[in-house]
Amino acid sequence: MSIITFEQPFTVGKYLVSPLSRRTETGDYLASISLRSGNGVGTRDRVFRLLPRFDSRQEALVHAAQVGRGLASPQALA
Repeated sequence: MSIITFEQPFTVGKYLVSPLSRRTETGDYLASISLRSGNGVGTRDRVFRLLPRFDSRQEALVHAAQVGRGLASPQALA
């Protein structure tokens, strides 16, 4: 059974960025990002799985937050 850990979500432009981490069976951590935009029926949520693997949950969450901030920035989406 894997436990997914959420870092505090934050807003970048029109996106809600939610960094995530998950511990693997081998004891290392994977990072993911949820990018959400829109409201109600028009809500879109994209989830990205990231590499590499990390030794700690905090390292995975920091990496996910940095990548999420970059992906949601207006320059990245132009």
